[in-house]
Amino acid sequence: MDKAKEKKRALLRRHRRVRKNIFGVDKRPRLSVFRSNRGIYAQIIDDNKSMTLVSASTIDKELRDKVKSLPKKESAAKVGQLVADRAIKQNIKEIVFDRGGNLYHGSVKELAEAARKAGLKF
Repeated sequence: MDKAKEKKRALLRRHRRVRKNIFGVDKRPRLSVFRSNRGIYAQIIDDNKSMTLVSASTIDKELRDKVKSLPKKESAAKVGQLVADRAIKQNIKEIVFDRGGNLYHGSVKELAEAARKAGLKF
């Protein structure tokens, strides 16, 4: 098996392990993070209703031009700030963080810390 397939399998294995522990915890919505090579995406999901309540990403119209020239960590922090602002406008203050199988490091960590700074509790 080549390295790319093994990395993908490891990511999916970590993602399943993380998700089985945080699905619908304490009736709080979940902040799910997806990281690709091009950008980072965050959405707050209500698992009971299976609905996305709030979302933000580096391809949002509000952020697209601002993050084009920024490093990945800084653009992830901007996404975390934006998703937290949108969540607070919808009266969502407490969430559960779903790192999506990624390590809590780098851009995922920056997104989480920016969301915390903006007022989300998790």
